[in-house]
Amino acid sequence: MSDQILSGAPQGTPVVDLDPPLRTLLSHADDNMVLAQRLGEWISRAPELEIDIALGNIALDHLGVARSLYTHAGELEGAERTENDFAMRRTEREFLNLLLVEQPNGDFAQTIVRQVFFDVYQGVLWGDLAGSEDETLAGIAARAGKETAYHHEFSTSWLVRLGDGTEESHFRSQRAVDALWRFTAELAAPYPDNWRAAIDDLLARAGLMAPEDPYQRSGGREGYHTEHLGFLLAEMQWMDRTYPGMEW
Repeated sequence: MSDQILSGAPQGTPVVDLDPPLRTLLSHADDNMVLAQRLGEWISRAPELEIDIALGNIALDHLGVARSLYTHAGELEGAERTENDFAMRRTEREFLNLLLVEQPNGDFAQTIVRQVFFDVYQGVLWGDLAGSEDETLAGIAARAGKETAYHHEFSTSWLVRLGDGTEESHFRSQRAVDALWRFTAELAAPYPDNWRAAIDDLLARAGLMAPEDPYQRSGGREGYHTEHLGFLLAEMQWMDRTYPGMEW
């Protein structure tokens, strides 16, 4: 099976054809929507109350970015689809998020490593998109960049603390890096030099090492996902699909 063909999707199955600007908005909105859902799973389960609150706030930041991008996507598309339509009424094959963000939380170390990988990517991304000719997208990116700076500070401080901590915390952190590394090619592709250099520096500070893993999984931007996204969407979307058109 090709690395590009995941979740049992038949080879050659086309993703819904989208104009590039709309695809860009939905891709980044989906990243933030899916990660917000993942981080929300930590609420009431985090190791400490302070961490519980921090992860919840980061989840809300990602959710807010997703909502803004979905709303702008609806305006750009002109088909009267709302943020709810994009988030709750598309199938797994229509989501365009990176594979990394749909991976399970695992333990706290795995969540932190996933967040570090993504925060470094978004830090570069929002700086790039803040100069977009699309003024609405540029505004969203400028605001999101400020939030990402906080996310980055939180995740990297914990990465160093765990990696350079006890024998157990170091083991768990390195295990997380090894497990998630195969999903990083999609993050590094747009900004290969920036992303990898920043990650290598952070790993060195934490006493961790990037694995020599030649196998990389990709396909998220084309709608080919790991088995985890379907379960996540089933939980996230079930109420809207069970009671379509409901109002609070």
